[in-house]
Amino acid sequence: MKRLLLLTALITLATYSLADARVKVKGRGDKMNFDPESVDASFRPSMDLMSKKCIKCHTMERTVIAIQTGRAPLTGQPFDKQAVKAYGIKMLRKPNSDMNKQEIRELVVLMNYLLDENKR
Repeated sequence: MKRLLLLTALITLATYSLADARVKVKGRGDKMNFDPESVDASFRPSMDLMSKKCIKCHTMERTVIAIQTGRAPLTGQPFDKQAVKAYGIKMLRKPNSDMNKQEIRELVVLMNYLLDENKR
């Protein structure tokens, strides 16, 4: 009986936390990405850019988890607007990132938007 109650509570909590997210996610694991339909149309070109550039070094799963939880998945450090800016600078300095200042700026604005949407 206790196990059934615990299982019911866990399913309820998991369903509630998934339903509460403003920006929807598609896929699982390495295929996880933000659903472009749940993002404002003005940010869709930035979403395409993020899907092309960011996956050169890591999967989109890492970005999605950071945005959803507010924590960087590998380090556990807070992932907020200040961290987004710091990661942008870090990516700009990486020689293999193949990203320029304008692209970084565009992605920082997008990730700040996603953070704000997930706080609602």
